[in-house]
Amino acid sequence: MLEEDGEPTGLLDAFDGVGKLWVIDAVSSGAAPGTIHRLEAGSQELPAELFRTSTHHLGLAEAVELGRALGRLPADVVVFGIEGGKFDPGDSLTPEVDRAVAEVARQIGEEVEACTKRP
Repeated sequence: MLEEDGEPTGLLDAFDGVGKLWVIDAVSSGAAPGTIHRLEAGSQELPAELFRTSTHHLGLAEAVELGRALGRLPADVVVFGIEGGKFDPGDSLTPEVDRAVAEVARQIGEEVEACTKRP
């Protein structure tokens, strides 16, 4: 597991040699806080408007697309976007977002387990 809280372009180095990648980020699309968006980024472009609240120079969608353009994006990338409720500095997670984080962790755990099962 890698936690990256700097510029999303820092993920490019983390992409190297990875077969399957799961990424979690906060999103703001207007859906209810705690809504979970699961996107297959290895096979389709990420909707930039979903990740428009980034405080970085480049958001996650741009970093993923840069990785794709440079041939550094793993073939299998799953992005979980969790709809945020508040984005002001110092705000804590709302109960809905906190529950969504736990649910995404559970889902990723199941997906990792499915990938590592031996036939």
